Amino acid sequence: MLELKNISFFRDNKQILNNISLNIDNSKLIAITGPNGSGKSTLAKIIMGILKPDSGRILFDGQDITDKNITERAKLGIGFAFQQPVKFKGLTVKDLIELASGNNIKLSEACDYLSDVGLCAKDYLNREISSSLSGGELKRIEIAMLAAKKSKLTVFDEPEAGIDLWSFNNLIGVFEKMHNEIKDASIVIISHQEKILNIADEIILLTDGKVEATGTKQQLLPLLIKQTNKPCKVMADKGGIYE
Repeated sequence: MLELKNISFFRDNKQILNNISLNIDNSKLIAITGPNGSGKSTLAKIIMGILKPDSGRILFDGQDITDKNITERAKLGIGFAFQQPVKFKGLTVKDLIELASGNNIKLSEACDYLSDVGLCAKDYLNREISSSLSGGELKRIEIAMLAAKKSKLTVFDEPEAGIDLWSFNNLIGVFEKMHNEIKDASIVIISHQEKILNIADEIILLTDGKVEATGTKQQLLPLLIKQTNKPCKVMADKGGIYE
């Protein structure tokens, strides 16, 4: 489904990603993990088209999408959840879920998507997407929207950020449900969380902008333990998008 070929990315004379090549097959739930500064979020943004690689190619369903923008990639079937969700002023939560699904879904379906992420539908359906919503609420609404969208490939960039423990446990169920119910679709989750690593079909471990290893949690456990004992390394530009 998704193929990254020799992807490299530089910023301010620093190499953030170094010659990364990956294949993400249909019907897979992939977790990308690694220490701070390893390039995880940068890689996610390159997959979505928010950032453009300095070298390498990106193929999606056999089509070269390297030069396609965010909107073009979304139309092809790639969805993305930001660490800091985008506000859509003037739209209600129900509007957003309907737009994501591509049709006028039943009220009960919209309620189900919100319930799955731990939100009471009657309290949220008609609320406007604005600053009145907390970061955690916006994050859960965004995940409900992406569940409704049913993209061929959905990328979640640290979905646990700003989410309380109870809601996070609910989200694990959402990811499993998406994985099981959306035929031939794949999910990529950028995360350090063990519960997400536990449900992944495959884990990709990034270190210093390179793929150090791929495999199941059991196969990568010694490396994962080793990484947790390393001091954190942070590479961030002034906008804070490289981590």
